[in-house]
Amino acid sequence: MTTPKKKGNAFTRLADTLELDGRLIAMLGALGLIWAAFHFFTGQLGFENGIFLKPRNLWNLSVQMSVVGVMATGMVLIIVARHIDLSVGSLLGFIGMVLAVVQVEVLAIGTDWNWMVTVLLGLVIGAVIGALHGVIIAYLEVPSFIVTLGGLLIWRGGAWLLTRGRTVSPLDSNFQMLGGGIDGSIGAFWSWVLAGIAIVVLIILAFTSRRRRSNYGFKVKPLWAELLVIALSVAAIVGFVMVMNSYDRPRTDIPRGIAIPVLILIAVTLIMSIIVRFTRFGRYVYAMGGNPEAARLSGINTKVVTTQIFMIMGVLCAISGIIASARLNAGANSTGTLSELSVIAAAVIGGTSLAGGVGTIPGAILGTAIIASLANGMVLLGWSTALQSIVQGVVLILAVWLDVVYQKRRGRA
Repeated sequence: MTTPKKKGNAFTRLADTLELDGRLIAMLGALGLIWAAFHFFTGQLGFENGIFLKPRNLWNLSVQMSVVGVMATGMVLIIVARHIDLSVGSLLGFIGMVLAVVQVEVLAIGTDWNWMVTVLLGLVIGAVIGALHGVIIAYLEVPSFIVTLGGLLIWRGGAWLLTRGRTVSPLDSNFQMLGGGIDGSIGAFWSWVLAGIAIVVLIILAFTSRRRRSNYGFKVKPLWAELLVIALSVAAIVGFVMVMNSYDRPRTDIPRGIAIPVLILIAVTLIMSIIVRFTRFGRYVYAMGGNPEAARLSGINTKVVTTQIFMIMGVLCAISGIIASARLNAGANSTGTLSELSVIAAAVIGGTSLAGGVGTIPGAILGTAIIASLANGMVLLGWSTALQSIVQGVVLILAVWLDVVYQKRRGRA
């Protein structure tokens, strides 16, 4: 008896063998092309003098994408569950302004506990507001589009009313580190320590998973494929740390290492990935997105899950608000303006279907990288803000169209 050949081209067959998501691989390829194009054009039509791929710009790019990236991981759950959240940018700005006012006008700047109290306060405010949105949507049955559109107006207005539009600064020096300022990174040594830990954990998890799958009789990847995936992952970790360590602190030869906002983004990504893949709550979210009525009839308390989803989104908005205000070293009324569009775009470009039920956390991070890279590259080229908006809008429409095409092909398969 002959073994049937796998369908598809060589790329598809290799992706299937390695058990990698073909869409994520395609996105990585697109990101690589974007980086190469911007490096070429910022070098005056040559690679030798390009500045996009210089360590300094890549370090700044990693920090820039942390604010949107944190919220994009939560937006995946929102959209997968067939909802939308238009209030994330305004909520980010409102929480950032509250923290600035508390630090500067209520607590004493310079005390050791100032920044810790304000961070905790921000997380609590985010959770409460997110839960409020969720309760109105789930229990009062008001569409999420309307609730969060109202939230967009309410929290932006609330940020302005707190100080009548006045910018509040400077903030606590310890708090500023959370934004990746001069001292907002962990240096070369600890960056390599974290890289070593990540590599060891990666190898252990890969072979533990392989052994468990073999014990339960599930299909196991060929050993060469397993080793290739591990090697590529290790190379990505090592390359990332090398780039982060290649950028020195201003006027010194001391490597900056991984920025604290990037560490926060990595931690949030890992936690959200675990929630999505290994918890009952994560399975409930995808079940609701796939078929809400079937999920309800199967015993899932969809109202509670919906409230929890928006509560998580509120906490993630608070984390992004902390990073943004710490990086700006001020509470400003305009902080987070139109961020909701970038967050939604990042999730959709990353493969999250607006029809619900489909989406991944790694995809959202890749989508964030694409959005941030486009914005960064266009700034380096001196493009106007209006032209940047046009390009990002075209990219968003193209991403949704590709998702529609993909869903149709999958339905015919």
